[in-house]
Amino acid sequence: MPICAIIFDFDGTLAELTLDFDIMKSRLFTMGHAYFDSPPSVYDRPALEWIEGSAGLLPEPQAKMFRQDAMNIIQGMEVEAATRGRLFPFTRIVFKKLRQVGIKTGIITRNCRPAVLTVFPDWAEYTDVLLTRDDVPYVKPNPAHLTNALERLAVPVEHGLMVGDHPMDIQTGKNAGTLTAGSASGRFSIHALFQAGADFAETNISILVDVLQKKNLVAHDTQSESIL
Repeated sequence: MPICAIIFDFDGTLAELTLDFDIMKSRLFTMGHAYFDSPPSVYDRPALEWIEGSAGLLPEPQAKMFRQDAMNIIQGMEVEAATRGRLFPFTRIVFKKLRQVGIKTGIITRNCRPAVLTVFPDWAEYTDVLLTRDDVPYVKPNPAHLTNALERLAVPVEHGLMVGDHPMDIQTGKNAGTLTAGSASGRFSIHALFQAGADFAETNISILVDVLQKKNLVAHDTQSESIL
């Protein structure tokens, strides 16, 4: 089946990774001592899941205060890192190329909207939908994050492709029922992304789109829009 829509992760896929997650987790763990004698370990799970799991151990209103304190740490670090970040040189080119041949595109990210807009303020000129964690009730790897984007594009999951630099992105696509592709432009190698179950994996999204076009999974020119 042809690919009619490609949904991209943001950090590490479309933009350079500038956020130090180890430092973030260290700050969260330190903050946790204000609420726990011995806070749950933050180093064995993603930060957002640690926040929800830890908050669930607290009575209200402490749980609400804990979430707010933790999210303030995360968003502050995200926005600060975004001031040092930039899109990869090929990102806007790839979006323009896909739009020219009639492929719909979107971005889903666990990052906050202010951070994304700092790095990619003109996103609406290049892509069709942006869903940060501020815009959805559930973030990836929950498939609703991805299916929400595809629904906004009016594209069935079987005609969608999820692209990201992290095994979580691959799992998100598999959870939703789309094809999946890895971009080794972040912290994981092509081999690791294939091990995570990616259907395709390349060094970056520019090379990936070229490969998909050669495989006739993505249209080559505007005359091919009739298949979409």
